[in-house]
Amino acid sequence: MQINNDIKRRDFLDWTTHGLGGAAISSLMLEDGFASQALKPHYTPHVKKVIHLCLCGGVSQVDTFDYKPKLKEMHGKSLQADEKPDVFFGKVGLLRSNDWEFKQRGQSGMWISDLFPNISTVADELTVINSMVAESSSHTPATFQESSGFRLNGFPVMGSWVSYGLGNMTNDLPTYVVLPDSRGMPAGSTSNWTNGFLPARHQGVPFRTNVEGNAISNLFPAEKIEPMVESNSRTLLKKMNELHMKETGTNDTLAARIASYELAAKMQLAVPEVTSIEGETEGTRESYGLNGKETRDFGRSCLLARRLLERGVRHVQLFSGGSFGSPRINWDGHEDMKRNHGREALRIDQPVAALIKDLRSRGMLDETLVLFTSEFGRTPFTQSAADQVGTGRDHNQVGFSVWLAGGGLKSGINYGATDDIGYKSIIDPVPWYDFHATVLHLLGIDHKRLSYYHNGIQRRLTNVHGNVLSDILA
Repeated sequence: MQINNDIKRRDFLDWTTHGLGGAAISSLMLEDGFASQALKPHYTPHVKKVIHLCLCGGVSQVDTFDYKPKLKEMHGKSLQADEKPDVFFGKVGLLRSNDWEFKQRGQSGMWISDLFPNISTVADELTVINSMVAESSSHTPATFQESSGFRLNGFPVMGSWVSYGLGNMTNDLPTYVVLPDSRGMPAGSTSNWTNGFLPARHQGVPFRTNVEGNAISNLFPAEKIEPMVESNSRTLLKKMNELHMKETGTNDTLAARIASYELAAKMQLAVPEVTSIEGETEGTRESYGLNGKETRDFGRSCLLARRLLERGVRHVQLFSGGSFGSPRINWDGHEDMKRNHGREALRIDQPVAALIKDLRSRGMLDETLVLFTSEFGRTPFTQSAADQVGTGRDHNQVGFSVWLAGGGLKSGINYGATDDIGYKSIIDPVPWYDFHATVLHLLGIDHKRLSYYHNGIQRRLTNVHGNVLSDILA
Protein backbone atom coordinates (compact mmCIF):
# COMPACT_ATOMS: atom_id res chain seq x y z
CA MET A 1 0.00 0.00 0.00
CA GLN A 2 2.99 2.27 -0.28
CA ILE A 3 2.26 4.84 -3.00
CA ASN A 4 4.42 4.59 -6.10
CA ASN A 5 5.97 8.03 -6.36
CA ASP A 6 5.99 8.54 -10.13
CA ILE A 7 4.91 11.91 -11.46
CA LYS A 8 1.50 10.76 -12.64
CA ARG A 9 0.59 9.39 -9.23
CA ARG A 10 1.76 12.59 -7.53
CA ASP A 11 -0.38 14.62 -9.87
CA PHE A 12 -3.29 12.36 -9.10
CA LEU A 13 -2.82 12.85 -5.34
CA ASP A 14 -2.53 16.60 -5.79
CA TRP A 15 -5.86 17.04 -7.43
CA THR A 16 -7.65 14.58 -5.15
CA THR A 17 -6.72 16.54 -2.04
CA HIS A 18 -9.45 19.10 -2.53
CA GLY A 19 -12.12 17.69 -0.27
CA LEU A 20 -15.36 16.14 -1.33
CA GLY A 21 -14.36 16.10 -5.00
CA GLY A 22 -11.50 13.79 -4.17
CA ALA A 23 -13.77 11.56 -2.14
CA ALA A 24 -16.29 11.30 -4.94
CA ILE A 25 -13.89 10.64 -7.79
CA SER A 26 -11.96 8.11 -5.70
CA SER A 27 -15.20 6.33 -4.88
CA LEU A 28 -16.21 6.21 -8.53
CA MET A 29 -12.79 4.93 -9.57
CA LEU A 30 -12.95 2.19 -6.97
CA GLU A 31 -16.33 1.19 -8.34
CA ASP A 32 -14.68 0.73 -11.74
CA GLY A 33 -11.70 -1.09 -10.27
CA PHE A 34 -9.07 1.47 -11.33
CA ALA A 35 -7.62 1.93 -7.86
CA SER A 36 -8.08 -1.57 -6.51
CA GLN A 37 -4.36 -2.40 -6.59
CA ALA A 38 -3.53 0.38 -4.13
CA LEU A 39 -6.24 -0.81 -1.73
CA LYS A 40 -5.52 -4.53 -1.61
CA PRO A 41 -4.81 -5.86 1.91
CA HIS A 42 -1.37 -7.32 2.51
CA TYR A 43 -2.92 -10.57 3.75
CA THR A 44 -6.32 -12.01 4.57
CA PRO A 45 -7.96 -9.70 7.11
CA HIS A 46 -9.65 -10.91 10.28
CA VAL A 47 -12.02 -7.92 10.31
CA LYS A 48 -13.23 -5.37 7.78
CA LYS A 49 -14.61 -2.57 9.96
CA VAL A 50 -13.76 -0.69 13.16
CA ILE A 51 -15.74 1.00 15.91
CA HIS A 52 -13.43 3.02 18.15
CA LEU A 53 -14.84 4.13 21.51
CA CYS A 54 -12.63 6.93 22.90
CA LEU A 55 -13.12 7.80 26.57
CA CYS A 56 -11.71 11.29 27.08
CA GLY A 57 -10.03 12.39 30.28
CA GLY A 58 -8.30 9.30 31.63
CA VAL A 59 -10.24 6.26 32.87
CA SER A 60 -9.08 4.74 36.15
CA GLN A 61 -7.76 1.25 35.55
CA VAL A 62 -7.85 0.34 39.25
CA ASP A 63 -11.58 1.11 39.33
CA THR A 64 -12.54 -0.73 36.14
CA PHE A 65 -10.52 -3.57 34.57
CA ASP A 66 -7.34 -3.91 36.68
CA TYR A 67 -8.17 -5.69 39.94
CA LYS A 68 -5.55 -5.16 42.65
CA PRO A 69 -6.38 -6.73 46.05
CA LYS A 70 -3.08 -5.36 47.37
CA LEU A 71 -4.34 -1.81 46.82
CA LYS A 72 -7.20 -2.41 49.24
CA GLU A 73 -4.74 -3.71 51.80
CA MET A 74 -2.55 -0.63 51.32
CA HIS A 75 -5.41 1.88 51.56
CA GLY A 76 -4.29 4.93 53.52
CA LYS A 77 -0.59 4.10 53.31
CA SER A 78 2.18 5.93 51.46
CA LEU A 79 3.40 4.88 48.05
CA GLN A 80 6.71 3.04 48.31
CA ALA A 81 8.76 4.21 45.34
CA ASP A 82 12.39 4.97 44.59
CA GLU A 83 11.49 8.37 43.16
CA LYS A 84 8.54 10.73 43.28
CA PRO A 85 6.04 9.91 40.52
CA ASP A 86 5.86 12.34 37.63
CA VAL A 87 2.18 13.30 37.84
CA PHE A 88 0.38 16.18 36.20
CA PHE A 89 -0.41 18.24 39.31
CA GLY A 90 2.59 17.04 41.32
CA LYS A 91 0.58 15.89 44.36
CA VAL A 92 1.19 12.38 45.68
CA GLY A 93 -1.31 11.59 48.40
CA LEU A 94 -1.91 8.34 50.21
CA LEU A 95 -3.01 5.19 48.41
CA ARG A 96 -6.76 4.80 47.88
CA SER A 97 -8.57 1.51 47.45
CA ASN A 98 -10.75 0.91 44.40
CA ASP A 99 -14.05 2.74 44.78
CA TRP A 100 -16.08 -0.02 43.08
CA GLU A 101 -15.98 -3.68 44.03
CA PHE A 102 -14.59 -6.18 41.53
CA LYS A 103 -16.20 -9.49 40.65
CA GLN A 104 -15.27 -12.30 38.30
CA ARG A 105 -17.50 -12.22 35.24
CA GLY A 106 -18.59 -14.70 32.61
CA GLN A 107 -17.16 -18.14 31.96
CA SER A 108 -13.70 -16.59 31.63
CA GLY A 109 -13.78 -15.27 35.19
CA MET A 110 -12.49 -11.88 34.07
CA TRP A 111 -12.30 -9.32 36.88
CA ILE A 112 -14.44 -6.24 36.12
CA SER A 113 -15.73 -3.74 38.65
CA ASP A 114 -19.30 -2.82 39.48
CA LEU A 115 -18.75 0.50 37.73
CA PHE A 116 -19.63 -1.33 34.48
CA PRO A 117 -22.40 -3.82 35.38
CA ASN A 118 -23.64 -4.07 31.79
CA ILE A 119 -20.24 -4.31 30.10
CA SER A 120 -19.50 -7.04 32.65
CA THR A 121 -22.17 -9.18 30.96
CA VAL A 122 -20.05 -9.33 27.78
CA ALA A 123 -16.79 -10.11 29.59
CA ASP A 124 -16.24 -13.23 27.49
CA GLU A 125 -16.14 -11.06 24.35
CA LEU A 126 -13.37 -8.80 25.66
CA THR A 127 -9.61 -8.86 25.21
CA VAL A 128 -8.26 -6.59 27.96
CA ILE A 129 -4.78 -5.09 27.81
CA ASN A 130 -3.76 -4.15 31.37
CA SER A 131 -0.27 -2.86 30.56
CA MET A 132 -0.76 0.16 28.29
CA VAL A 133 1.76 3.00 28.52
CA ALA A 134 1.72 6.49 27.02
CA GLU A 135 4.41 9.13 26.55
CA SER A 136 2.59 12.10 28.05
CA SER A 137 0.46 12.89 31.10
CA SER A 138 -1.05 15.95 29.42
CA HIS A 139 -4.46 15.46 27.82
CA THR A 140 -3.97 16.99 24.39
CA PRO A 141 -0.63 15.40 23.40
CA ALA A 142 -1.70 12.10 24.99
CA THR A 143 -4.97 12.17 23.03
CA PHE A 144 -3.06 12.95 19.84
CA GLN A 145 -0.83 9.94 20.47
CA GLU A 146 -3.85 7.73 21.14
CA SER A 147 -5.31 8.87 17.80
CA SER A 148 -2.26 9.22 15.56
CA GLY A 149 0.75 7.67 17.29
CA PHE A 150 2.37 11.10 17.67
CA ARG A 151 2.11 13.67 20.46
CA LEU A 152 2.10 16.57 18.01
CA ASN A 153 -0.73 17.84 15.87
CA GLY A 154 -0.69 17.37 12.10
CA PHE A 155 -0.28 13.60 11.77
CA PRO A 156 -3.01 11.42 10.26
CA VAL A 157 -5.14 9.59 12.78
CA MET A 158 -5.79 5.86 12.71
CA GLY A 159 -9.17 6.22 10.98
CA SER A 160 -7.55 8.20 8.18
CA TRP A 161 -4.81 5.57 7.77
CA VAL A 162 -7.49 2.86 7.57
CA SER A 163 -9.32 4.88 4.92
CA TYR A 164 -6.10 5.44 2.99
CA GLY A 165 -5.07 1.81 3.23
CA LEU A 166 -8.35 0.07 2.48
CA GLY A 167 -10.74 2.57 0.91
CA ASN A 168 -14.48 2.63 1.25
CA MET A 169 -17.13 -0.06 1.02
CA THR A 170 -19.97 2.23 -0.07
CA ASN A 171 -20.52 4.92 -2.70
CA ASP A 172 -23.03 6.88 -0.62
CA LEU A 173 -21.26 7.58 2.69
CA PRO A 174 -17.77 8.57 3.88
CA THR A 175 -15.19 5.92 4.74
CA TYR A 176 -14.49 7.38 8.18
CA VAL A 177 -17.26 8.89 10.33
CA VAL A 178 -16.84 10.59 13.71
CA LEU A 179 -19.52 10.87 16.41
CA PRO A 180 -18.38 13.47 19.00
CA ASP A 181 -19.88 13.74 22.47
CA SER A 182 -22.98 15.92 22.28
CA ARG A 183 -21.62 17.99 25.18
CA GLY A 184 -18.46 19.18 23.45
CA MET A 185 -15.30 18.39 21.49
CA PRO A 186 -12.42 16.30 22.91
CA ALA A 187 -9.03 17.77 23.82
CA GLY A 188 -7.47 18.92 20.56
CA SER A 189 -10.91 19.33 18.99
CA THR A 190 -11.17 18.37 15.30
CA SER A 191 -7.47 17.47 15.15
CA ASN A 192 -8.53 14.10 16.54
CA TRP A 193 -9.91 13.11 13.13
CA THR A 194 -7.49 14.92 10.86
CA ASN A 195 -6.12 13.42 7.66
CA GLY A 196 -2.83 15.24 8.34
CA PHE A 197 -0.69 15.00 5.21
CA LEU A 198 -2.83 12.27 3.65
CA PRO A 199 -5.22 13.32 0.86
CA ALA A 200 -8.19 15.23 2.24
CA ARG A 201 -10.72 12.55 1.32
CA HIS A 202 -9.38 10.46 4.22
CA GLN A 203 -10.35 13.00 6.90
CA GLY A 204 -13.02 11.92 9.37
CA VAL A 205 -16.48 13.34 8.71
CA PRO A 206 -18.16 14.40 11.96
CA PHE A 207 -21.89 13.80 12.36
CA ARG A 208 -23.97 15.71 14.87
CA THR A 209 -24.98 13.33 17.63
CA ASN A 210 -27.93 15.17 19.08
CA VAL A 211 -31.41 14.50 17.76
CA GLU A 212 -32.01 18.00 16.43
CA GLY A 213 -30.90 19.38 13.06
CA ASN A 214 -29.10 17.80 10.13
CA ALA A 215 -26.30 15.33 10.88
CA ILE A 216 -23.89 17.15 8.52
CA SER A 217 -23.60 20.90 8.13
CA ASN A 218 -24.45 22.41 4.74
CA LEU A 219 -25.59 19.11 3.28
CA PHE A 220 -28.89 20.71 2.30
CA PRO A 221 -29.65 24.20 0.91
CA ALA A 222 -30.34 26.93 3.45
CA GLU A 223 -33.65 27.63 1.75
CA LYS A 224 -36.09 25.22 0.17
CA ILE A 225 -35.82 24.88 -3.61
CA GLU A 226 -38.81 23.86 -5.65
CA PRO A 227 -38.32 20.43 -7.26
CA MET A 228 -38.95 21.77 -10.78
CA VAL A 229 -36.42 24.59 -10.30
CA GLU A 230 -33.79 22.19 -8.95
CA SER A 231 -34.37 19.68 -11.74
CA ASN A 232 -34.12 22.32 -14.46
CA SER A 233 -31.03 23.82 -12.85
CA ARG A 234 -29.28 20.42 -12.76
CA THR A 235 -30.21 19.76 -16.38
CA LEU A 236 -28.86 23.15 -17.48
CA LEU A 237 -25.66 22.68 -15.46
CA LYS A 238 -25.12 19.26 -16.97
CA LYS A 239 -25.49 20.60 -20.50
CA MET A 240 -23.13 23.50 -19.79
CA ASN A 241 -20.52 21.12 -18.36
CA GLU A 242 -20.81 18.78 -21.33
CA LEU A 243 -20.48 21.70 -23.75
CA HIS A 244 -17.45 23.07 -21.91
CA MET A 245 -15.69 19.70 -21.84
CA LYS A 246 -16.49 19.10 -25.50
CA GLU A 247 -14.93 22.39 -26.56
CA THR A 248 -11.92 22.36 -24.18
CA GLY A 249 -11.29 18.65 -23.79
CA THR A 250 -11.64 16.55 -20.66
CA ASN A 251 -10.73 18.56 -17.58
CA ASP A 252 -9.77 16.47 -14.56
CA THR A 253 -10.51 19.25 -12.07
CA LEU A 254 -13.95 19.87 -13.53
CA ALA A 255 -14.64 16.13 -13.64
CA ALA A 256 -13.75 15.87 -9.96
CA ARG A 257 -16.00 18.81 -9.14
CA ILE A 258 -18.88 17.21 -11.03
CA ALA A 259 -18.34 13.93 -9.22
CA SER A 260 -18.27 15.72 -5.84
CA TYR A 261 -21.75 17.09 -6.43
CA GLU A 262 -22.93 13.66 -7.50
CA LEU A 263 -21.70 12.21 -4.20
CA ALA A 264 -23.27 15.08 -2.28
CA ALA A 265 -26.57 14.30 -3.95
CA LYS A 266 -26.25 10.65 -2.89
CA MET A 267 -25.42 11.71 0.68
CA GLN A 268 -28.54 13.88 0.78
CA LEU A 269 -30.47 10.63 0.54
CA ALA A 270 -28.13 8.30 2.45
CA VAL A 271 -27.38 10.44 5.51
CA PRO A 272 -31.00 11.11 6.56
CA GLU A 273 -31.77 7.43 6.08
CA VAL A 274 -28.86 6.10 8.15
CA THR A 275 -29.38 8.64 10.95
CA SER A 276 -33.12 8.01 11.17
CA ILE A 277 -33.54 5.43 13.91
CA GLU A 278 -37.31 5.59 14.09
CA GLY A 279 -37.51 2.29 12.20
CA GLU A 280 -35.60 0.42 14.88
CA THR A 281 -37.69 -1.84 17.11
CA GLU A 282 -38.68 -0.68 20.55
CA GLY A 283 -36.67 -3.56 21.98
CA THR A 284 -33.53 -2.31 20.22
CA ARG A 285 -34.12 1.26 21.33
CA GLU A 286 -34.65 0.13 24.89
CA SER A 287 -31.52 -2.05 24.90
CA TYR A 288 -29.32 0.87 23.80
CA GLY A 289 -30.84 3.12 26.46
CA LEU A 290 -32.55 5.54 24.09
CA ASN A 291 -35.41 5.92 26.55
CA GLY A 292 -33.14 6.81 29.45
CA LYS A 293 -32.16 10.36 30.35
CA GLU A 294 -28.50 9.53 31.07
CA THR A 295 -28.01 6.92 28.33
CA ARG A 296 -29.93 8.54 25.47
CA ASP A 297 -27.05 10.48 23.86
CA PHE A 298 -24.38 7.78 23.84
CA GLY A 299 -26.96 5.12 23.14
CA ARG A 300 -27.95 6.94 19.98
CA SER A 301 -24.30 7.18 18.92
CA CYS A 302 -23.72 3.46 19.50
CA LEU A 303 -26.84 2.56 17.54
CA LEU A 304 -25.84 4.94 14.76
CA ALA A 305 -22.38 3.32 14.66
CA ARG A 306 -23.96 -0.06 14.00
CA ARG A 307 -26.20 1.40 11.29
CA LEU A 308 -23.23 3.10 9.61
CA LEU A 309 -21.29 -0.15 9.53
CA GLU A 310 -24.29 -1.96 8.07
CA ARG A 311 -24.29 0.54 5.21
CA GLY A 312 -20.63 0.16 4.38
CA VAL A 313 -18.80 2.76 6.48
CA ARG A 314 -15.46 1.24 7.41
CA HIS A 315 -14.33 3.21 10.48
CA VAL A 316 -16.57 4.87 13.08
CA GLN A 317 -15.10 6.76 16.04
CA LEU A 318 -17.23 7.65 19.07
CA PHE A 319 -16.16 10.04 21.83
CA SER A 320 -17.30 9.78 25.44
CA GLY A 321 -16.41 13.07 27.08
CA GLY A 322 -15.93 16.56 25.76
CA SER A 323 -14.01 19.73 26.45
CA PHE A 324 -12.16 20.47 29.68
CA GLY A 325 -13.30 22.99 32.23
CA SER A 326 -15.71 23.29 35.11
CA PRO A 327 -17.96 21.45 35.57
CA ARG A 328 -16.14 18.50 34.00
CA ILE A 329 -17.89 16.66 31.19
CA ASN A 330 -15.39 13.83 30.78
CA TRP A 331 -13.52 11.14 32.73
CA ASP A 332 -10.96 13.49 34.33
CA GLY A 333 -11.55 12.56 37.97
CA HIS A 334 -9.20 14.95 39.73
CA GLU A 335 -11.63 16.13 42.38
CA ASP A 336 -14.02 13.27 43.12
CA MET A 337 -13.57 9.89 41.47
CA LYS A 338 -16.85 8.37 42.62
CA ARG A 339 -18.94 11.27 41.39
CA ASN A 340 -16.99 11.73 38.15
CA HIS A 341 -16.63 8.13 37.01
CA GLY A 342 -20.06 7.18 38.32
CA ARG A 343 -21.69 9.86 36.17
CA GLU A 344 -19.73 9.10 33.02
CA ALA A 345 -20.07 5.32 33.31
CA LEU A 346 -23.84 5.65 33.67
CA ARG A 347 -23.91 7.36 30.26
CA ILE A 348 -22.06 4.63 28.36
CA ASP A 349 -22.25 1.30 30.21
CA GLN A 350 -25.62 0.15 28.89
CA PRO A 351 -25.11 1.43 25.30
CA VAL A 352 -21.66 -0.17 24.91
CA ALA A 353 -22.89 -3.55 26.17
CA ALA A 354 -25.91 -3.30 23.87
CA LEU A 355 -23.64 -2.55 20.92
CA ILE A 356 -21.50 -5.64 21.54
CA LYS A 357 -24.57 -7.86 21.95
CA ASP A 358 -26.30 -6.35 18.91
CA LEU A 359 -23.26 -6.87 16.69
CA ARG A 360 -23.00 -10.46 17.90
CA SER A 361 -26.68 -11.23 17.34
CA ARG A 362 -26.55 -9.82 13.81
CA GLY A 363 -23.45 -11.79 12.88
CA MET A 364 -21.40 -8.58 12.56
CA LEU A 365 -18.97 -8.89 15.47
CA ASP A 366 -16.71 -11.44 13.76
CA GLU A 367 -15.97 -8.95 10.97
CA THR A 368 -15.84 -5.89 13.24
CA LEU A 369 -13.17 -4.68 15.65
CA VAL A 370 -14.45 -2.73 18.66
CA LEU A 371 -11.85 -0.65 20.53
CA PHE A 372 -12.35 0.86 23.99
CA THR A 373 -9.52 3.25 24.87
CA SER A 374 -8.54 6.26 26.95
CA GLU A 375 -5.48 8.49 26.56
CA PHE A 376 -4.07 7.32 29.91
CA GLY A 377 -5.24 5.99 33.27
CA ARG A 378 -5.26 7.32 36.82
CA THR A 379 -2.99 6.97 39.85
CA PRO A 380 -3.66 4.47 42.65
CA PHE A 381 -2.69 7.23 45.08
CA THR A 382 -4.80 10.33 45.48
CA GLN A 383 -4.23 13.85 44.24
CA SER A 384 -3.84 15.40 47.67
CA ALA A 385 -1.37 16.27 50.40
CA ALA A 386 1.12 13.54 51.21
CA ASP A 387 -0.61 12.67 54.51
CA GLN A 388 -4.18 12.54 53.17
CA VAL A 389 -6.45 10.11 51.34
CA GLY A 390 -8.09 12.45 48.88
CA THR A 391 -11.17 11.83 46.76
CA GLY A 392 -9.57 12.31 43.34
CA ARG A 393 -6.84 10.65 41.28
CA ASP A 394 -4.27 12.28 38.99
CA HIS A 395 -3.21 11.26 35.46
CA ASN A 396 -1.20 8.04 35.05
CA GLN A 397 0.60 7.36 31.79
CA VAL A 398 2.83 4.51 33.03
CA GLY A 399 0.11 1.90 33.41
CA PHE A 400 -3.54 1.70 32.32
CA SER A 401 -6.09 -0.55 30.65
CA VAL A 402 -7.90 -0.72 27.31
CA TRP A 403 -9.88 -3.48 25.63
CA LEU A 404 -10.74 -4.85 22.21
CA ALA A 405 -13.54 -7.10 21.00
CA GLY A 406 -14.35 -8.76 17.69
CA GLY A 407 -12.86 -10.99 15.05
CA GLY A 408 -9.37 -12.45 15.18
CA LEU A 409 -8.87 -12.06 18.94
CA LYS A 410 -8.54 -14.39 21.89
CA SER A 411 -11.54 -13.30 23.92
CA GLY A 412 -12.09 -13.40 27.66
CA ILE A 413 -8.39 -12.86 28.41
CA ASN A 414 -6.13 -10.29 30.04
CA TYR A 415 -2.77 -9.35 28.55
CA GLY A 416 0.11 -7.75 30.44
CA ALA A 417 0.03 -6.50 34.02
CA THR A 418 0.78 -3.56 36.26
CA ASP A 419 2.45 -3.81 39.66
CA ASP A 420 0.65 -4.91 42.86
CA ILE A 421 -1.15 -1.59 43.29
CA GLY A 422 -1.97 -0.93 39.62
CA TYR A 423 0.48 1.93 39.13
CA LYS A 424 3.17 0.91 36.65
CA SER A 425 3.17 -1.63 33.80
CA ILE A 426 5.71 -4.32 34.63
CA ILE A 427 4.71 -7.28 32.43
CA ASP A 428 4.59 -6.80 28.65
CA PRO A 429 4.16 -2.99 28.53
CA VAL A 430 2.19 -1.96 25.44
CA PRO A 431 2.86 1.43 23.81
CA TRP A 432 0.40 2.93 21.34
CA TYR A 433 2.69 1.84 18.48
CA ASP A 434 2.05 -1.81 19.32
CA PHE A 435 -1.66 -1.21 19.77
CA HIS A 436 -1.94 0.49 16.37
CA ALA A 437 0.19 -2.19 14.69
CA THR A 438 -2.16 -4.85 16.05
CA VAL A 439 -5.28 -3.03 14.87
CA LEU A 440 -3.85 -2.72 11.35
CA HIS A 441 -2.81 -6.38 11.42
CA LEU A 442 -6.37 -7.46 12.21
CA LEU A 443 -7.50 -5.42 9.19
CA GLY A 444 -5.03 -7.26 6.96
CA ILE A 445 -2.46 -4.46 6.86
CA ASP A 446 1.27 -4.71 7.57
CA HIS A 447 1.93 -1.53 9.56
CA LYS A 448 5.48 -1.33 8.18
CA ARG A 449 4.22 -1.29 4.58
CA LEU A 450 1.36 1.18 5.01
CA SER A 451 3.23 4.42 4.42
CA TYR A 452 3.02 7.81 2.74
CA TYR A 453 5.91 9.94 1.49
CA HIS A 454 5.86 13.38 3.14
CA ASN A 455 8.62 15.98 3.52
CA GLY A 456 11.35 13.52 2.65
CA ILE A 457 10.14 10.80 5.03
CA GLN A 458 8.16 7.65 4.37
CA ARG A 459 5.64 8.16 7.19
CA ARG A 460 3.71 5.44 9.06
CA LEU A 461 1.02 5.33 11.72
CA THR A 462 3.55 3.51 13.92
CA ASN A 463 6.45 5.87 13.11
CA VAL A 464 9.59 3.65 13.27
CA HIS A 465 8.23 1.41 16.01
CA GLY A 466 5.49 -1.12 16.57
CA ASN A 467 5.10 -4.85 17.15
CA VAL A 468 1.95 -6.86 16.62
CA LEU A 469 0.63 -8.33 19.88
CA SER A 470 0.57 -11.90 18.60
CA ASP A 471 -0.34 -13.33 22.02
CA ILE A 472 -3.83 -11.78 21.87
CA LEU A 473 -4.58 -13.06 18.36
CA ALA A 474 -6.76 -16.12 17.85
